[in-house]
Order: sequence, then C-alpha cells, then structure tokens
Amino acid sequence: MEIRKSQRKRAKMKMALAGPAGSGKTYSALLIAHGMCNDWSKVTVIDTENHSADLYSHLGDYNVLALDAPFTPERYIKAIELCEKSGSEVIIIDSISNEWECILDIHSNLTGNTFVNWAKLNPRHRAFVQKILQSRTHIIATMRSKQNYVLTEKNNKMVPEKVGMKSISRDGIDYEFTTVLNIDIKHNAVSSKDRTGLFVDKPCFKITKETGELITKWCNQGTSLDEVVEIIAQAQNIDELRQIHASYPDFRTEINSLLIKRKEALKPELQPTV
Repeated sequence: MEIRKSQRKRAKMKMALAGPAGSGKTYSALLIAHGMCNDWSKVTVIDTENHSADLYSHLGDYNVLALDAPFTPERYIKAIELCEKSGSEVIIIDSISNEWECILDIHSNLTGNTFVNWAKLNPRHRAFVQKILQSRTHIIATMRSKQNYVLTEKNNKMVPEKVGMKSISRDGIDYEFTTVLNIDIKHNAVSSKDRTGLFVDKPCFKITKETGELITKWCNQGTSLDEVVEIIAQAQNIDELRQIHASYPDFRTEINSLLIKRKEALKPELQPTV
C-alpha cells in the first residue's frame, strides 16, 4: 500500500445513453462520437439493432460492425477488440441491452439451483463490463428503456403509477459509466449520473456535435501517457524513476518496460570512475 498525491490523468469516456425506442439514441451517439474525434473514419458502431446504424449513413463515412444473435458477452468482447485493432477512437455499442437479455435467456434455460446458475453467468457478464471500462478507446453504449410502474393505493384500490424510465440492463450498471444521459421521446437529454460535471443539475438539452466536443475537452485535461513517457526519458537517477513509478499508477502497465530501459541506460552513469 502507498499514499500519493491525487492526480488527474487524461481519460477515455465511458458513456451510456438510455431511452425508449424512437428517442434517438443511435443518432445522438453518432453526433457525440463525431464531436469527440472530428473524424467519421475513426468512429465504429457495433450494431445489434437490425442494422439501424446504417439509417444515418448520410451523416458521414463511419464504420459499422453488424453483430447478430446470439448476443453473448463473449461475442461483444470480440467485437470491441476488433474495433480497437482497427484503430477506432470512438466505439458505439448499440445496444448493450441485448447482452443482458441474452444472459437472462441463458439463465432461464438452465436447470438446477438458480443461485448456482447465476454464479456461472455473473463472471461472463462482468467480463463484458470490464472490457468496456478497461478499453483504451472512448465507448458510448446505448440502452433501451421502458416505462416503469409501481402499484399505489388510491381510494382503497391498487392502481399502477408511472415512476419514470427503467433501462433494460442489469441493476446498478449505471454506476459503471462516467456519464449516463437519459433521452426522452422528444429527444431531450438529461443526466442521471455525471462525474464530469458537464451535465449534472443542468436542464434538459438536445444532443449535438458540440456535446462531444465538450466531452473531449474534459477528457484531455490532466496528464497524458505521452507526457509521462517524456518525463521518464528526462529522468536523471533511480530515485526519480521510483518517484515516477509511484506517481502514475494508472499508467504502470504501459510504462514499466520504459522505466526498466531507462534504469539500464542510467547504470553506466552511476558507476564510479577509476
């Protein structure tokens, strides 16, 4: 364990857009993605919604990866990896609701103890979520929503009452994303969770390309990997390398080999002269 100073590093956005059919989730995701990288060729849509991504091809020459059933977590993971290898800067997963429905369908067809069966499926779903969170690309995931109701007593009768929209996804998945925007049928967006501070407690708004530009500006605040690499190259002694290792824990996977090479390069300078 170690205590270190807090440090803001450049981030990759993990965003979710939730809304009912016809709210414009795919269209909004494309606008945000273009605003984030300003290059349609760097945007890829993993399309699980019957080729709905192709409906907006007039916007620009973005890429589409059509993913058909079965919508298992493993197939989603492979699709994300393919997008990463292609050089995509922003990946749109449209939508992740199909993955959760697939998990529920698999569970319902398993025999035996329900809790034991969930113990088998939870790691598969968790691997999918972790793939999204650990990806080195920006990811925008859409989630289908449906009207949620509760039974309330009125005049000695139990009647259904609308209590808002509930996304078709595992309970608590909202907490995994940096930002979650809920879009209504009139295409108005409002934040239900936001770590960026860009949208929290703000009135509803229409998503535009400028929304993506704001997100990119937030993501680029802080220290980048390239800057850390330059700091390593300029280190003059082992103590400085140790300090770099302790100061940038989020980059350790990428910089460990560079730290070792710099240490080896410094060794001749550390030898006493005869």
